[in-house]
This record gives sequence, structure tokens and C-alpha cells, in this order.
Amino acid sequence: MSIGLLGQKIGMTSVYDANGRLHPVTVIAAGDNALLRRLTNENDGYSAVQVGFDSQKESRVNKAELGVFKSANSEPKRFVREFRLTSDLAEGEVDLTVTQFQSGDFVDVIGRSKGKGFQGVMKKHNFDGQGAAHGSKTHRRNGAVGNRSTPGRIWKNMGMPGHLGDERVTVQNLQVMQVREAEKVILISGAVPGCNGSYVVVRPAIKNPAAQIKLHQQHAKQDKAVAKKHEAEKKSEEKKPEAEKKQEAEKKPEAAEKK
Repeated sequence: MSIGLLGQKIGMTSVYDANGRLHPVTVIAAGDNALLRRLTNENDGYSAVQVGFDSQKESRVNKAELGVFKSANSEPKRFVREFRLTSDLAEGEVDLTVTQFQSGDFVDVIGRSKGKGFQGVMKKHNFDGQGAAHGSKTHRRNGAVGNRSTPGRIWKNMGMPGHLGDERVTVQNLQVMQVREAEKVILISGAVPGCNGSYVVVRPAIKNPAAQIKLHQQHAKQDKAVAKKHEAEKKSEEKKPEAEKKQEAEKKPEAAEKK
């Protein structure tokens, strides 16, 4: 089942499609994904898998984290995230290789945007700025932000100077152009958040109609497998009393013969 992958942004390049069109793509290295924990509805209240990426030294990990890695027989990882599931998965149903995506699939990429520091309103909010004629020294200032005694305050969410970037950003509905299994990389159309070398989460798109249909089919298949498992368990429980009845019926003639 396609749940998503953790990866590292390598950089950007360009590739040609089957029709000869040139597409700018981002190269994401997504090998070395390790399954660390399985969270179940019964034990944890929700169903998910915890995945780690990019090994690091044991000396840089605290004891609590090290216990999780050792219980999973895995090296300590720098980047750890959870992927939520609709229901619990069996042992062999979690695919953490790049082959879970195919060329033409749509994905969402989550990363951390580049930090730009403290910026003014023209760069941060795309303000036009004020007149650039002589006699004024407020060319790049935001200008008036309120109106006298009514309302007598500044409205919430007013565009003001401040820190820009260095925040979680999700870019939706990006198309997978190529999946290179030997190199363990995914080539995704367009740009993704973050600088080269930053960590990203690649997951199946959740707001694309084609991707939604595929996701619903996967969930239906998964639910069907779970229902089939419960039905088999129920039948095995129903068969137990019948077997016990047969044993009792066999014992009664033996007791009568002894008398």
C-alpha cells in the first residue's frame, strides 16, 4: 500500500517527457526508509506507522529515542515522522521503497521553507509601496494601518513587517515524472519547499480527483482484507463449540457401555 516516504531534497534539473516537452523537476532521494513502530487502534487509539530516514550516530540520540530504534532493530535516524492509516496493516503490507510511486502519480510534498529573516511589507506581502518622488522617505513603508477612533484599533491579520519563511509548507498535486529504483530517487515536477539537503515528506495527493479514486480503492481493498480476517476469526470461534459438542456426544455412548 502507498502510504508515503521520507526523503532529502537533492536539487533541481530538467527531463523530457514522452512527447518531447522539457519539464523542470526536483530530485528527491528517498532510500533508507526504516519502519520503526506500528501504532494500532487497540493499543494507541489510532492507526499509524512511524518511519525514520537518514542514519546518525548513537551519541546524538537520547535514551528514549534509542530504545525505539533498538526495538525496531534499526540504526538511529535523524528524521522521524508518522503516517496515519485508516486501519491496522499486516506485516507485509507496508512498502517503504520508491516503487510505491509510479510515473504519472500525483503527490503532496511537505517541507520547511527557506528562512528569509525580518522582511518589510513589499517582500513579505507583495505591497506596491508608496510614491518614489522627491520629498518622501517612506517609499517601502506600509503606510496607514487604521482609521481614527472607528474602529480605534488595527484589524487582525493586517499585513505588517516581520519574519518571513522557515515554516512548514505543503505543495499539493505535484506530478511524479520518473522513479529511478536503482538510484532510489524520485523526480517530481516543479519546485518543492526547502533548500538543497533539507528533509521532505512525500505522500499520495489527497485533493486530486484521480489520486482520491486510487486512494479510495486502496482503502476499500484494505477494509475488505480486515473484514475477511474478522470473518475467519468469527467462523473459527463458532466451530469450537460444535467440536466440543461432538466430543461430548462421543463420550456418552462410551459411558453407557461401561454401565
